[in-house]
Amino acid sequence: MSPGIGLMKRRLEKEKEAIVLAISGIAKKYDVKPDDIKTLETKYHDDAGDWYVALGWDENKAIIKMDSVQGTITEIKEI
Repeated sequence: MSPGIGLMKRRLEKEKEAIVLAISGIAKKYDVKPDDIKTLETKYHDDAGDWYVALGWDENKAIIKMDSVQGTITEIKEI
């Protein structure tokens, strides 16, 4: 039997770690310098164990959804 999400060690435990991963994902996908990306908002969903980070650069904005246990970006949605 494998442990549930509540028993597994999270790879993205802190807000700062989630922001760094989100900025890295946007910088790669949109070829933007990390210094040009601004953090707009962050949220952690307790039940799902997901981080949501809203970032802005130039005239663009995106919400990045990340799995905190896997430490991976699961979705990038432009708004």
